[in-house]
Amino acid sequence: MARDNNQRGRRDRDEAPEFADRLVAINRVSKTVKGGKRFGFAALVVVGDQKGRVGFGKGKAKEVPEAIRKATEQAKRQMIRVQLREGRTLHHDMEGRHGAGKVVMRTAPEGTGIIAGGPMRAVFEMLGVKDVVSKSIGSQNPYNMIRATIDGLKKESSPRSVAQRRGKKVSDILPKREDAVDTSAQVAEEA
Repeated sequence: MARDNNQRGRRDRDEAPEFADRLVAINRVSKTVKGGKRFGFAALVVVGDQKGRVGFGKGKAKEVPEAIRKATEQAKRQMIRVQLREGRTLHHDMEGRHGAGKVVMRTAPEGTGIIAGGPMRAVFEMLGVKDVVSKSIGSQNPYNMIRATIDGLKKESSPRSVAQRRGKKVSDILPKREDAVDTSAQVAEEA
Protein backbone atom coordinates (compact mmCIF):
# COMPACT_ATOMS: atom_id res chain seq x y z
CA MET A 1 0.00 0.00 0.00
CA ALA A 2 2.81 2.41 0.90
CA ARG A 3 4.47 1.60 -2.39
CA ASP A 4 1.34 2.59 -4.36
CA ASN A 5 1.14 5.92 -2.53
CA ASN A 6 4.83 6.57 -3.23
CA GLN A 7 4.40 5.88 -6.94
CA ARG A 8 1.27 8.01 -7.10
CA GLY A 9 3.09 10.90 -5.39
CA ARG A 10 5.98 10.65 -7.84
CA ARG A 11 3.60 10.62 -10.79
CA ASP A 12 1.79 13.73 -9.50
CA ARG A 13 5.12 15.51 -9.06
CA ASP A 14 6.20 14.71 -12.63
CA GLU A 15 2.93 15.88 -14.13
CA ALA A 16 2.63 19.03 -11.97
CA PRO A 17 4.21 21.45 -14.48
CA GLU A 18 1.67 21.48 -17.30
CA PHE A 19 3.27 21.97 -20.70
CA ALA A 20 1.64 23.16 -23.90
CA ASP A 21 2.93 21.85 -27.21
CA ARG A 22 2.74 23.03 -30.79
CA LEU A 23 3.30 20.91 -33.88
CA VAL A 24 5.46 23.03 -36.20
CA ALA A 25 6.17 20.72 -39.14
CA ILE A 26 5.50 17.19 -40.28
CA ASN A 27 7.28 15.56 -43.22
CA ARG A 28 6.74 12.29 -44.98
CA VAL A 29 10.12 10.60 -45.34
CA SER A 30 10.95 7.47 -47.29
CA LYS A 31 13.62 4.82 -47.15
CA THR A 32 14.35 2.80 -50.25
CA VAL A 33 14.78 -0.89 -49.53
CA LYS A 34 15.09 -3.99 -51.71
CA GLY A 35 11.32 -4.41 -52.10
CA GLY A 36 10.50 -0.73 -52.75
CA LYS A 37 10.02 2.26 -50.48
CA ARG A 38 9.14 2.36 -46.79
CA PHE A 39 7.37 5.53 -45.73
CA GLY A 40 7.57 7.16 -42.34
CA PHE A 41 6.89 10.54 -40.77
CA ALA A 42 9.15 13.13 -39.14
CA ALA A 43 7.59 15.60 -36.69
CA LEU A 44 8.96 18.86 -35.26
CA VAL A 45 7.34 19.95 -31.97
CA VAL A 46 7.85 22.95 -29.65
CA VAL A 47 6.93 22.53 -25.97
CA GLY A 48 6.72 25.19 -23.25
CA ASP A 49 5.06 26.13 -19.98
CA GLN A 50 4.29 29.71 -21.19
CA LYS A 51 6.12 31.04 -18.12
CA GLY A 52 9.70 31.20 -19.41
CA ARG A 53 10.57 27.59 -20.32
CA VAL A 54 10.70 26.25 -23.87
CA GLY A 55 12.19 23.33 -25.78
CA PHE A 56 11.95 21.68 -29.18
CA GLY A 57 12.23 18.11 -30.35
CA LYS A 58 12.00 15.99 -33.44
CA GLY A 59 10.76 12.44 -33.80
CA LYS A 60 10.48 9.90 -36.59
CA ALA A 61 8.15 6.92 -36.76
CA LYS A 62 5.98 4.90 -39.15
CA GLU A 63 2.80 6.62 -37.85
CA VAL A 64 2.16 10.34 -37.29
CA PRO A 65 0.95 10.14 -33.64
CA GLU A 66 4.00 8.11 -32.61
CA ALA A 67 6.34 10.62 -34.32
CA ILE A 68 4.62 13.49 -32.48
CA ARG A 69 4.87 11.64 -29.15
CA LYS A 70 8.60 11.02 -29.64
CA ALA A 71 9.19 14.66 -30.60
CA THR A 72 7.24 15.89 -27.55
CA GLU A 73 9.24 13.66 -25.20
CA GLN A 74 12.53 14.92 -26.66
CA ALA A 75 11.35 18.54 -26.40
CA LYS A 76 10.53 18.13 -22.69
CA ARG A 77 14.03 16.77 -22.06
CA GLN A 78 15.73 19.69 -23.87
CA MET A 79 13.95 22.64 -22.23
CA ILE A 80 15.73 25.90 -21.49
CA ARG A 81 14.72 28.71 -19.13
CA VAL A 82 14.56 32.29 -20.42
CA GLN A 83 14.16 35.32 -18.14
CA LEU A 84 11.35 37.58 -19.41
CA ARG A 85 10.94 41.28 -18.66
CA GLU A 86 7.63 41.93 -16.89
CA GLY A 87 6.68 38.38 -17.93
CA ARG A 88 5.81 39.56 -21.44
CA THR A 89 8.88 40.50 -23.52
CA LEU A 90 12.65 40.06 -23.88
CA HIS A 91 15.17 42.07 -21.83
CA HIS A 92 17.23 43.17 -24.84
CA ASP A 93 17.59 42.78 -28.60
CA MET A 94 19.52 39.74 -29.82
CA GLU A 95 20.46 37.63 -32.80
CA GLY A 96 20.61 33.87 -33.15
CA ARG A 97 22.26 31.68 -35.77
CA HIS A 98 22.21 28.07 -36.80
CA GLY A 99 23.55 26.96 -40.16
CA ALA A 100 22.20 29.32 -42.81
CA GLY A 101 19.36 30.39 -40.51
CA LYS A 102 19.69 33.76 -38.82
CA VAL A 103 17.02 35.41 -36.70
CA VAL A 104 16.79 38.88 -35.17
CA MET A 105 14.63 39.38 -32.05
CA ARG A 106 13.77 42.75 -30.55
CA THR A 107 11.94 43.86 -27.43
CA ALA A 108 8.60 45.55 -27.99
CA PRO A 109 6.28 47.86 -26.03
CA GLU A 110 3.13 46.47 -24.46
CA GLY A 111 0.33 45.76 -26.92
CA THR A 112 2.61 45.01 -29.88
CA GLY A 113 1.87 41.29 -29.92
CA ILE A 114 4.02 38.57 -31.45
CA ILE A 115 5.35 39.69 -34.79
CA ALA A 116 7.15 36.58 -36.03
CA GLY A 117 6.95 34.02 -38.80
CA GLY A 118 5.70 30.43 -38.43
CA PRO A 119 8.25 28.41 -36.44
CA MET A 120 9.50 31.44 -34.48
CA ARG A 121 5.93 32.32 -33.50
CA ALA A 122 5.47 28.83 -32.05
CA VAL A 123 8.61 29.23 -29.90
CA PHE A 124 7.49 32.64 -28.55
CA GLU A 125 3.94 31.44 -27.83
CA MET A 126 5.17 28.38 -25.94
CA LEU A 127 7.71 30.55 -24.07
CA GLY A 128 5.00 32.95 -22.89
CA VAL A 129 6.28 36.06 -24.70
CA LYS A 130 3.43 38.45 -25.49
CA ASP A 131 5.28 41.34 -27.18
CA VAL A 132 8.20 40.79 -29.57
CA VAL A 133 9.30 41.85 -33.04
CA SER A 134 11.41 39.33 -34.92
CA LYS A 135 12.67 38.64 -38.40
CA SER A 136 14.10 35.54 -40.01
CA ILE A 137 16.97 36.22 -42.40
CA GLY A 138 18.38 33.42 -44.51
CA SER A 139 17.13 29.87 -44.25
CA GLN A 140 13.38 29.24 -44.16
CA ASN A 141 13.94 25.66 -43.01
CA PRO A 142 11.79 25.30 -39.84
CA TYR A 143 14.42 23.17 -38.07
CA ASN A 144 17.14 25.80 -38.56
CA MET A 145 14.78 28.68 -37.72
CA ILE A 146 13.84 27.09 -34.39
CA ARG A 147 17.45 26.23 -33.56
CA ALA A 148 18.52 29.81 -34.39
CA THR A 149 15.72 31.20 -32.19
CA ILE A 150 16.72 28.98 -29.27
CA ASP A 151 20.38 29.99 -29.81
CA GLY A 152 19.40 33.66 -29.53
CA LEU A 153 17.25 33.06 -26.45
CA LYS A 154 20.17 31.30 -24.73
CA LYS A 155 22.22 34.52 -25.11
CA GLU A 156 19.69 36.62 -23.20
CA SER A 157 20.73 37.90 -19.80
CA SER A 158 18.52 39.71 -17.30
CA PRO A 159 19.69 42.79 -15.37
CA ARG A 160 19.63 40.67 -12.19
CA SER A 161 22.03 38.08 -13.62
CA VAL A 162 24.36 40.80 -14.99
CA ALA A 163 24.38 42.55 -11.61
CA GLN A 164 25.12 39.29 -9.82
CA ARG A 165 27.97 38.50 -12.23
CA ARG A 166 29.52 41.95 -11.72
CA GLY A 167 28.92 42.00 -7.97
CA LYS A 168 26.72 45.11 -8.12
CA LYS A 169 23.10 46.02 -7.43
CA VAL A 170 20.44 46.02 -10.17
CA SER A 171 19.89 49.77 -9.60
CA ASP A 172 23.58 50.42 -10.44
CA ILE A 173 23.20 48.71 -13.81
CA LEU A 174 19.81 49.98 -14.98
CA PRO A 175 19.72 53.62 -16.11
CA LYS A 176 17.67 56.16 -14.18
CA ARG A 177 14.32 57.05 -15.73
CA GLU A 178 15.12 60.71 -16.61
CA ASP A 179 18.43 59.98 -18.38
CA ALA A 180 17.30 56.67 -19.89
CA VAL A 181 17.05 58.29 -23.33
CA ASP A 182 20.64 59.58 -23.20
CA THR A 183 22.17 56.29 -22.04
CA SER A 184 20.24 54.20 -24.59
CA ALA A 185 21.97 56.17 -27.35
CA GLN A 186 25.35 55.59 -25.65
CA VAL A 187 24.68 51.87 -25.25
CA ALA A 188 23.73 51.64 -28.95
CA GLU A 189 27.01 53.34 -29.92
CA GLU A 190 29.05 51.02 -27.69
CA ALA A 191 27.43 47.89 -29.16
